Amino acid sequence: MKKEGTELLGFVPQKEIVYNELLPYKDKLDEESNEILAEIKGNLGRAVQLREIWPGVLFWTRKLSTYMRLYGRKFSKEDHVLFVKLLYELVTIPKLEISMMQSFARLLITLLKKKELLSREDLELPWRPLYELLDRILYSKTEHLGLNWFPSSVEAVLKALIKNCRYFPESATQEMLDEWRPLMCPFNLTMQKAMGYFELFLPTTLPPELHDKGFKLWFDELISLWVSVQNLPSWEVSLVSLFARLANDNIGYIDWDPYIPKIFTRILRSLNLPVGSSQMLVSRYLTNAYDISHVVIWISALLGGPSKQTQTQLSGLFNSITSFFHPSNHGRWLMKLMKLLQRLPASVVKRLHRERYRTPTWLTPVPESHLLSEQDITDFVESMKQPVLLAMFSKTGSLDAAQALQNLALLRPELVIPPLLEKTYPAMETLTEPHQLTATLSCMISVAQSLLAGGQRFPEGPTHMLPLLMRALPGVDPNDFSKCMITFQFLATFVTFVPLVDCSAAVQTRNDLTQVEKQLCSASAEFEYFVLQFIDRCFALIEMSTLEQTREEMETEKMTNLESLVELGLSSTFCTILIQCSMEIFQVALEKVFNFATTNIFETHVAGRMVADMCRAATKCHPAEALKLFLPHCCNVILQISDNEEVLNEEELDKELMWNLQLFSEVTRVGGDQLLVYRSQLVQILQLTLHLKCKQGYNLACKLLYHILRSMSIIYPREYCSVPGGVQQHSDTYLPIKDWGQPGDLFNLDIQWHVPSTEEKEFVFYLLDLLLKPELQRLQEYTQGEQDISRDEVLQSLSIVQNCLLGAGSLLPPLQGEPLKKQQKSFILTFLTLMFICTDHILEHSEDDIKSLFSIIKIINDLLHFKGSHKHEFDSRWRSFSLVKNSMENKLHGSKQHIRALLIDRVVLQHELRNLTKEGCCYRSVHQDLINDLLRLSTSHYSQVRSKAQNVLFTALGTYSLCCRDVYPAVLEYLDPDRTDVTQQQFKGALYCLLGNRSGICLANLQYWDCITLTWPAIIRSGMSPCMSLEKPSVVRLFDDLADKIHRQYETIGVDFSIPESCVDVALKMMKSSNPEPTPCAASEQEELEGRKRQEQKNKDSVQKYEKLVADLLDCLHDRNLPWKFKQIAVGFLSLMLRDDHPLPSSAVFFFIESLNHDSLLVRNVAISAVSGILKQLKRPHKKVAVNPYDLPELKTSLQPDNQWLQYDSSRLPRSQQDWDECCFIEKTHWGYSTWPRTLMLYAPPDEQPKQGKTRQEMNESEQIIYDHFSDQQFIDQFIHYLSLEDRKGRDLFSPRRFCLFKGLFRNFDDAFLPLLKPHMERLVADSHESTQCCVAEIISGLIRGSKHWSYSKVEKLWALLCPLLRKALSNITIETYADWGTCIATACESRDPRKLHWLFEMLMESLVTGEGGSFMDACRLYVLQGGLAQQEWRVPELLHRLLQYLEPKLTQVYKNVRERMGSVLTYIFMIDVNLPHTQPTMSPRIAEFTERVLARLKPLTEGEEEIQNHVLEENTVGDQDERTQAIKLLKTVLKWLMTSAGRSFSSAVPEQLRLLPLLFKIAPVENDDSYDEMKRDAKTCLSLMSQGLLYSEQIPQVLSALEEISRISSWHARYNVLTYLQVMVFYNLFTFLSDAKAVSDVRALVLRLLEDEQLEVREMAATTLSGFLQCNFLSIDEPLQAHFEALSKTRLAKRKRRELGSVVDMISSADLVRRHAGVLGLSACILSSPYDVPTWMPQILIDLSAHLNDTQPIEMTVKKTLSDFRRTHHDNWQEHKQKFTDDQLLVLTDLLVSPCYYA
Repeated sequence: MKKEGTELLGFVPQKEIVYNELLPYKDKLDEESNEILAEIKGNLGRAVQLREIWPGVLFWTRKLSTYMRLYGRKFSKEDHVLFVKLLYELVTIPKLEISMMQSFARLLITLLKKKELLSREDLELPWRPLYELLDRILYSKTEHLGLNWFPSSVEAVLKALIKNCRYFPESATQEMLDEWRPLMCPFNLTMQKAMGYFELFLPTTLPPELHDKGFKLWFDELISLWVSVQNLPSWEVSLVSLFARLANDNIGYIDWDPYIPKIFTRILRSLNLPVGSSQMLVSRYLTNAYDISHVVIWISALLGGPSKQTQTQLSGLFNSITSFFHPSNHGRWLMKLMKLLQRLPASVVKRLHRERYRTPTWLTPVPESHLLSEQDITDFVESMKQPVLLAMFSKTGSLDAAQALQNLALLRPELVIPPLLEKTYPAMETLTEPHQLTATLSCMISVAQSLLAGGQRFPEGPTHMLPLLMRALPGVDPNDFSKCMITFQFLATFVTFVPLVDCSAAVQTRNDLTQVEKQLCSASAEFEYFVLQFIDRCFALIEMSTLEQTREEMETEKMTNLESLVELGLSSTFCTILIQCSMEIFQVALEKVFNFATTNIFETHVAGRMVADMCRAATKCHPAEALKLFLPHCCNVILQISDNEEVLNEEELDKELMWNLQLFSEVTRVGGDQLLVYRSQLVQILQLTLHLKCKQGYNLACKLLYHILRSMSIIYPREYCSVPGGVQQHSDTYLPIKDWGQPGDLFNLDIQWHVPSTEEKEFVFYLLDLLLKPELQRLQEYTQGEQDISRDEVLQSLSIVQNCLLGAGSLLPPLQGEPLKKQQKSFILTFLTLMFICTDHILEHSEDDIKSLFSIIKIINDLLHFKGSHKHEFDSRWRSFSLVKNSMENKLHGSKQHIRALLIDRVVLQHELRNLTKEGCCYRSVHQDLINDLLRLSTSHYSQVRSKAQNVLFTALGTYSLCCRDVYPAVLEYLDPDRTDVTQQQFKGALYCLLGNRSGICLANLQYWDCITLTWPAIIRSGMSPCMSLEKPSVVRLFDDLADKIHRQYETIGVDFSIPESCVDVALKMMKSSNPEPTPCAASEQEELEGRKRQEQKNKDSVQKYEKLVADLLDCLHDRNLPWKFKQIAVGFLSLMLRDDHPLPSSAVFFFIESLNHDSLLVRNVAISAVSGILKQLKRPHKKVAVNPYDLPELKTSLQPDNQWLQYDSSRLPRSQQDWDECCFIEKTHWGYSTWPRTLMLYAPPDEQPKQGKTRQEMNESEQIIYDHFSDQQFIDQFIHYLSLEDRKGRDLFSPRRFCLFKGLFRNFDDAFLPLLKPHMERLVADSHESTQCCVAEIISGLIRGSKHWSYSKVEKLWALLCPLLRKALSNITIETYADWGTCIATACESRDPRKLHWLFEMLMESLVTGEGGSFMDACRLYVLQGGLAQQEWRVPELLHRLLQYLEPKLTQVYKNVRERMGSVLTYIFMIDVNLPHTQPTMSPRIAEFTERVLARLKPLTEGEEEIQNHVLEENTVGDQDERTQAIKLLKTVLKWLMTSAGRSFSSAVPEQLRLLPLLFKIAPVENDDSYDEMKRDAKTCLSLMSQGLLYSEQIPQVLSALEEISRISSWHARYNVLTYLQVMVFYNLFTFLSDAKAVSDVRALVLRLLEDEQLEVREMAATTLSGFLQCNFLSIDEPLQAHFEALSKTRLAKRKRRELGSVVDMISSADLVRRHAGVLGLSACILSSPYDVPTWMPQILIDLSAHLNDTQPIEMTVKKTLSDFRRTHHDNWQEHKQKFTDDQLLVLTDLLVSPCYYA
């Protein structure tokens, strides 16, 4: 088979679509595909050669993607590689328009998707062009200034592209590391950039012998970085994704074992589960949590291998979170858990498929030692079983659980299906809990195939089939809709897998059957009973849903939504059942349905449709037998009733006639050859009924005509049975039960096709002649005005015409086809001419005949798009096919093992897809006429007609891509302001046509210059059209939507369409390839020259059109009569015209500069943005030179680490011209932090840079315009006046747009405008209003950033001006403005060398906490300074040291706002103190030393035993307070620091924090109460945040010993808090703890000791903690533990002595009571640790516990509470749990749970 194909094709195809082989016309396909492929290769190569990127290259690349949809990758490997290389070249053309880039990228992704087809030997791609492309778009320097408009989808497309292009050379890894390592500065955004690049680019599929050039170069460095970062920065997510990919591609080549506890701890943390009572989440944990899809890949790649560590940890993970899956728990974390549950089994199945079933490819196979063993799989399924069964009933629905079960059942059916059946059978019996039924049934559906196929693992599976089917029948229940639907789905799914044949006789005739097979054969006798029962149920359902009388009076003749779904479910299920029946069972069923249908009369809307559907299903399965019954019967009834003439003219038809007509129209939907037998009856009935007066009647007749024509004229399969050749009886050789649950065999599908025979075709044309011709004549006479007929008759004729067209559509030739037979041609042409005349006639004479117009619109739609099926129908069928496929797919064995019906369905879809796309959409004059008709209808008088016609029009525009160019000029005519004959309806219609619908094309925004140069000005000029009225809200809204849509969808249109030489080289190679030979041969040199000329001309034209559009828009704006609304729209359009590759014409520059002082705020804001962009366009490039950083004089001379010379050093600041010139400034903050790049780009010396301080004569026109305006005193005054106006009170924030404007001004024109601005700045600084302060802050930050390249003298003058201004500003700062000043300084310092700004820093340092102006001023100054220092990160250690030294004595501030600010500043000071692997420690202040000093000052608090009260008055009294008070003040500031640093820093300083813990434990309150003072609340928050921190394994012993020590303090608050801290800490570091046995035993000892604490609250908390640890399986309930509690609980209590009243009551000695209570609490903790099941040890403990029910308080309380909790949590599944107890135990228990004590 394969061999013949190859000879025919002349090459070995890469990968074809297999379904093409099964089509009835498969022999023609090879020839056809070769022809198309040759055409694509030739034309694509030629288009590249002729440099015609649009439309040539674009058109032929689209053709290629269509080719791949139809034939798969049916080309040779050589061609495949050439296509990939050509597209790679095209995608990476630097100036390519983005929309084209995306379309090339999408095709390239499709070409590379199947990785196995091309190995690393076949293809190698460079990585740098892709990196440059990504960098240019994702980190665009001009996008934020509005010089580039990218579509929102571009990021996703680029990332997918890179993912598929990883065929990089082996040296790539090293090159990438050299390129991106210098970016790794964790305090900077560049870290995210570097990690993002690593995640996308690093190759991980190198073969093992190249691993040294691959991941081994970076693995240790990145994993140690990952391990050392504790606080989840945003870039950690990229790392996880990279590790997951690495692990998955190299299973068995990396030893992950040392990292596994860390991996699982972090996964558990990132699920964000709630633990403990009062928990605060750090917001960052929510936003930066790991993506579950990466986690799943990582886990499944780690499974298996010699050390079973991963599986142990995974079981631990699920054990610890199982109880969260219980349906009674709900929260925002649930979605993540469900995702984990659903995806993990799928991922493991995928891996198993790769190891066992996938054909080996060039990708590295998994080594023997790491393959998943049978035991591994069993362990995995066991660990997941419990949570999945719990999640079935979750509040989020059972879908996730069902998908998980489907995959688990593929792995181990015998483990998963039995417990599921145990839940399903009771759910089918229950009446009170329908949700249980829907959940269990949907899960059963997903495991159907595994259950029915049986197999060695689960041979008894199929025996459940019949009991399940019979018990599911009651679910067909008219009263419960969801139950009914899930039951239909269940029955259909199960029956699809099983041929319904009675083989009970085989038990006697054959003696080679196993026990299970005998059982199945005997059971199969019940199939007939099942089918009949099902039919009865359906009849009951139908009788219940007859259309009620009440609804008949109303207009609603349609079914309600629910009814139509039930109808669908019923008909498809019934059809499935009949298809699978044996002939005997079918006969019985047919009889039953026939009797039901013919003895009753149904109304035709609801019940009638359902019955007719059932009858149709019967005739479809075995047409010959069924038609014998139905056809003659219906014909007789119809003929009898319609004997007398009156019937035909009645408005309301006889019910019986209607019903029989409906039945008749449905049963004729069978194979055409079967109908030919009855041709005379069919013709007779049609002639009789097509002209009934009653609308419903003739509609049914039209439907009948449609079905007859359709079944005679199209290709379709006749049957969908699960066994090829239909269901057969059992014989000695064949046993049907062997076929249960078996997938179809793709290579022996044996599809029975119906292909129209000549006889059928002739009958079709006979019918058309007989019925269609008269209608066409009648319409023609009507339109010529010869015959006057009523509207109803016109509508009737149109209906007949439309149904003929739909029915016989696939036999009629395409529009303007060659004449095959005389008849056909005449039809199509008369059709067309008629439609045009008809449309004209109706629109002119009776425009209000809406129904006929609807009909005409439908006919035009069919003429344009109908090729045997409609695209939207096809799309929805494709979607539903994918849904069914996914839900029933066997992903383990893969390779298309679907049931036969599904495979047949897919072949049919392939056939339809060919019909829809093969013809291609040639655009001919006929189409043009039809589309013009549509346009007339789209602008007609009635809005309903308009909207229907518009929808058809938009679909047509999508199909015939070239017709847009014809349509938009016609649409724009309606908007022309000079036309007076346009009605308002036409005007609105035209606007709607421009707007387009949600999904389709938007005419107003086509990506061509030709289009928008006409459309945009037209939209704006339409504002002067007589139809335009701003009073009508609908019109105003339309214009708003239009402008909005254009702004949202506009992407920068290219002006440069050149194709580089490298592209042409690949194209030439393609032209030389053979098999198939490219058809148009390569272009000659002459042609190529012309092509080049054309392309240059095209670039010129584009620029001209661009300039013309700008000029037109400006003309519109200068027009006096234009309403303001349209001026605003025009300004908006004009702002879209800024680009980064072509300067804006100076006329537009003039307009925008003038608009800076426009009256309207909106226009001013647009102008500010635009001018910033214009200044960017005018920026003069500064020359850079590449240097090797190690050659820099600074690096050579310094003895310290190689980046110390970069850091701020007040003794070596450039304070003179000479120093300034010699100093090597490095502006970007990340350079030199981790490593230096190979070459560093630095600015060349000043004498090589563009000249500063140009005179006006040296400027170009645009620059002169700007210069003149900004040198004009009046203009500046007005401008500053507008800028300092108040916009909205309290909302005037620092505006980045205005900052960009000023930065651009000072960058491009140096200090030319300073003299004019200086007085304004001085005036503004003095005014403390927020709008004025905000304005001056924007100017100052723009000044500082714009002065980057100024000469030293200018800079010095600048600072001389700025320092006093800033001092003034800081002394005037207010609560409203401090944020603006902070932003101002931060913006000014961003990406600047700190040595350039030393004036600023020195000035800020000097004015710190002076106490002048009160506490608020101090806080503000700190805030502003912090903004500047934070931007400088690690480069100003000296300033940080100075700041700390300065702050330390002042930490005892009284005021809260200053304290908070200090806490925040301290965080920033110490944030730089990280010691990341592979980098040197920074020079900044150290936390450890600081903590030492603080602890020394806190001594008075740590030593004393008394309660620490916050008794400090909020004022700084003169005179020294005692040390203790000072210490309390200090503590409050330290708390603020600890709180802010929890969420911000990279690693938590655990050893230092531990030393502060005892203090915090003492202060933190126990209850959750907000009335506590600030200090206590802060302490509690700190503890909560610290307990969530991630611990390294070496820190655990330190923490535990600290807690141990604290738990011996006398304060019981501290002991209580130790327990809450412990709960959260252990859960958030679970696996790190579990991997350290000593730690576990220490925790256990600590909890058990506190269980015997003298304070009751501590004991109870210890019990809660213990039960939590038991529940998440951190500790296990073993013999010694139980024995320990038993012993304690049996502690004897001395008897009470009776005393006289009035004496001191001597209770039992307290130590004994405590021990006894401890024992009881321990037992109760054991019980509460299993809230949802009953382990074996539980009954006994419950009985033991109940013995203490009458003990002294507090024991009695504990026992009561435990029993009531037990009752509450076990109540739901008590029936199940009861079985775990013996009868005696149950007696005692029932007595306890419902005894008086329970209510006492």
